[in-house]
Amino acid sequence: MAGLAVSVSPAPAPSFRPSLAASRFSPREQVAGPAASFRTQVCGLRCLIAAKLKFQKTLKRHGWQLRRNLEVRANDNAPDWLEATPLTDNVISPDAQPAHDSRGETSNTFPDTLDSSVNEQSSMHHKLNPSETPPPVLKEDPVLFDDQPESAAPLCIAVIGATGELARNKVFPALFALYYSGFLPQNVGIFGYSRKTLVDEDLRSMIEANLTCRVDHHENCDEKLNEFLKRTYYIDAGYDNKDGMVKLNSRMSHIEGNCAANRIFYLAVPQEALLDVALSLADSAQTTQGWNRIIIEKPFGFTGLSSHRVTQSLLSRFEEEQIYRIDHLLGKDLIENLTVLRFSNLVFEPLWSRTYIRNVQVIFSEETAAEIKGRYFGNYGIIRDIVHSHILQTIALFAMEPPVSLDGEDIRNEKVKVLRSIRKLELEDVVLGQLKDTAVKVDKYTKSLTPTYFAAAMYIDNARWDGVPFLIKTGIGLMENRAEIRIQFRHVPGNIYRERFGHDIDLDTNELILRDQPEEAILLKVNNKVPGLGLQLDASELNLLYRDRYNVEVPDSYEHLLLDVLDGDSHLFMRSDEVAAAWNVLTPVIHEIDQNRVAPELYEAGGRGPVNAYYLAAKHGIAPPRGSSRGRMHVMSKCTWQGIRYGRQH
Repeated sequence: MAGLAVSVSPAPAPSFRPSLAASRFSPREQVAGPAASFRTQVCGLRCLIAAKLKFQKTLKRHGWQLRRNLEVRANDNAPDWLEATPLTDNVISPDAQPAHDSRGETSNTFPDTLDSSVNEQSSMHHKLNPSETPPPVLKEDPVLFDDQPESAAPLCIAVIGATGELARNKVFPALFALYYSGFLPQNVGIFGYSRKTLVDEDLRSMIEANLTCRVDHHENCDEKLNEFLKRTYYIDAGYDNKDGMVKLNSRMSHIEGNCAANRIFYLAVPQEALLDVALSLADSAQTTQGWNRIIIEKPFGFTGLSSHRVTQSLLSRFEEEQIYRIDHLLGKDLIENLTVLRFSNLVFEPLWSRTYIRNVQVIFSEETAAEIKGRYFGNYGIIRDIVHSHILQTIALFAMEPPVSLDGEDIRNEKVKVLRSIRKLELEDVVLGQLKDTAVKVDKYTKSLTPTYFAAAMYIDNARWDGVPFLIKTGIGLMENRAEIRIQFRHVPGNIYRERFGHDIDLDTNELILRDQPEEAILLKVNNKVPGLGLQLDASELNLLYRDRYNVEVPDSYEHLLLDVLDGDSHLFMRSDEVAAAWNVLTPVIHEIDQNRVAPELYEAGGRGPVNAYYLAAKHGIAPPRGSSRGRMHVMSKCTWQGIRYGRQH
């Protein structure tokens, strides 16, 4: 009886799932007995068809990310991507074992002793050995991936810290959204890992309330929800992560059955527990028959030294390609649009330098202050939590040189060059703020110096950006949720219409705004003539509002980033050298702030933040946004700037 096989070329890095599914039915796979042959052929064919369809679907969305190519081996009796081969040619020696690389990926390397004589002998004794029985499987755990036709790419995802707020409100809903949209394998296994004494049904009930389907399509929502919950399992870790990871690995192995499967571990745990969890995972929970990837939440260390120690510990057990340092703010469309807008539009790409750009502002503010007590008034503060990853990564993506390709490593190579080129940050170019507690008469946090607002003027010392100020402003408890990048261009040399703008010469400055909040938009400020008699000029905005142009629901940033991890796309995740370079930018000024006990300026909730932030902008020649009356009120000359740095010092 003839079998079906597909040859899959090895890839330089893990990229896409169907190729692994196809490799399960390669000519080198062992097939035992005639009883299993027909089932293997049928399941193999259906798996390969499903894999190719999934490949084509994802190619349309992430075509530049996919590196694995199916080799064409055609004959007269099969489609151009399948080849019929005798089943006896698929039998290998029981002693032959697949090789694995350092990342746990199965290699197509087999002993050279496999020759035609072995195949001939196997074809004469083609009977199923009764003693060769499959390993026992727990009754409560169905084997999802063992010869299942719909399993194009076996995958297990473990959420460590499954009962925490982050996992319940963000991670599990994002995983379900990907499952519902077809980006996860049909038979994916989702595992929750925590120290609480729970069972599978407890976890399912806990996360079900936060699982919702897309607004723009609700087909089969309840059915998909039930399927997802049935594939969700809970592991009680106890109080020893070493034993807990052994239990996790055992449960995953039972669910996976006899076939190879890939694993993703999302570490939604506090920083103090990170190394214990990660190292225990590395020793006891990694698969040896596929790739392993771990996702680590920010902040990435408390200081440059502590971050270096964590990095070295992780690299002692994992390869760099396995580690994904996630910052959900980098999953916004605003960040992805940076490179698209610049590198795919000729009207912008030549302008992206000091020749035409006057200054750049990166603004991120939050209206809510609900997380102050836990996150910001702990030991981390806004510098370590927001500036180190989100703000500096945004600047790196904005200012980097054109990468060789859209490959994650090529983009990260360019980002780290920008971070290494940032000039040493001086304390006089920094403004710290702290949200005033209005609930009581006496300020509750006057003894704390942990900032909730940070503004700074940075410079990149390279040929492209020499002399261009990058003003960053980020804080919480402000008047609105705001996330945008503002690019102000230089004045037109010898502008003959200069007098038509009145006394405010900044009105004739073009400005490009990339906005994620309060509503997603791309705005371009241009000068134009007001209709009518006479010559009166006006500055107008050409706007692209996403809600008007695209009638679709914008996916959550966790969905975007989790899909990137699944596809092996690392360009929005910080590499170890990027983490170190970012700390080199911030560590000296953090040390100076701590050494001098610089007190942040208090500001009212619901306001615009510290007044000194406007003075800082004026000092570096950055005009306030149009419509900001407070900004214009406080614009000062450089001579007035001296001596008003901070409101108070200890």
